[in-house]
Amino acid sequence: MSLPPRAPRWLPGGHLQTIWPALVGRRRLAGAVRYRRERWATPDGDFVDVDFALANPPAAGAEARPAAEAADCTRRPVGSRLGRRRMVMFPGLEGALASHYAIAFAIEALARGWDFALPHFRGCSGELNRAPRAYHSGDFEEVGWMLARLRARAGTPVLAVGVSLGGNALLRWAAESGAEAAACTAALAAVCAPVDLSASGHALGQGLNHHVYARMFLRTMKPKALAKWAQHPGLFDRERVARARSLHAFDDAFTAPVHGFAGADDYWARASSAPHLARIRVPALALNARNDPFVPPSSLPRPGVVGPCVELWQPSHGGHVGFAAGAFPGELGRLPAAVCDWLAARA
Repeated sequence: MSLPPRAPRWLPGGHLQTIWPALVGRRRLAGAVRYRRERWATPDGDFVDVDFALANPPAAGAEARPAAEAADCTRRPVGSRLGRRRMVMFPGLEGALASHYAIAFAIEALARGWDFALPHFRGCSGELNRAPRAYHSGDFEEVGWMLARLRARAGTPVLAVGVSLGGNALLRWAAESGAEAAACTAALAAVCAPVDLSASGHALGQGLNHHVYARMFLRTMKPKALAKWAQHPGLFDRERVARARSLHAFDDAFTAPVHGFAGADDYWARASSAPHLARIRVPALALNARNDPFVPPSSLPRPGVVGPCVELWQPSHGGHVGFAAGAFPGELGRLPAAVCDWLAARA
């Protein structure tokens, strides 16, 4: 299965295709999956929370969807046919268990008989973390540490999905790991990842993007940052964070200095996955709608620069992690079904 080139007629434009699934999907899917939470101690004395979906019987009439034909890629890892597949999802900016896409992917994974795990980035599981740091778009070392633990538990390489910020961080990890990534993951998918953080960051600072999405993110990010300052006074310039009215200003005042970058521009340049995609040595899908308000189409990678293990899906429609399908009010199963088909064919 692949995603259709056009969205339903009743849902036109990238903004509606982004906002409607997020608002409606969260309400419609709430409570559809039950989880068990584990708290893991990190090497730096902090913690991350990881949620594991509890298997539920699939809804009446639900069936595992057939896998698409596999495409060739160098050095594909082979996992145990006797073990259950495990999908690991890294969420987007401020994403968490209740995000509509997380619930939709969990439902799809469980319907296929897969295990599903969602590690939360620090500070996104409902409790402020303790260390003098948070998370960021290029946090590939943290991603690698979590993947290694989950792979050890699964007993075989996992299937990994990163959404938006989590997708960029996952691609950065795969590029940094090279051929060694195959020890942890059989295949990975980055959904609506802002692979050029500068292009996406500046896009989110303009017009409707600034007034809707940037303000939404800052509404939770700024209080967390100020709480972090209360934990660690002097960690950054508190007044600059309090005055921040854009993601660039916030990253310049908080994300960059807290995580060792010279400023927002340095952070966006060094954390972006786009310059490193040719180094990926495991099967990787990079899926971006060309009408995504967060990701300008001019910033998307081209086939000639990504390397043989990276497949690009760039449909005309879908918005940012939207891809609603069917009659009003729409259903959100097409995106996870298409991504899971792709992953299963390469595992």
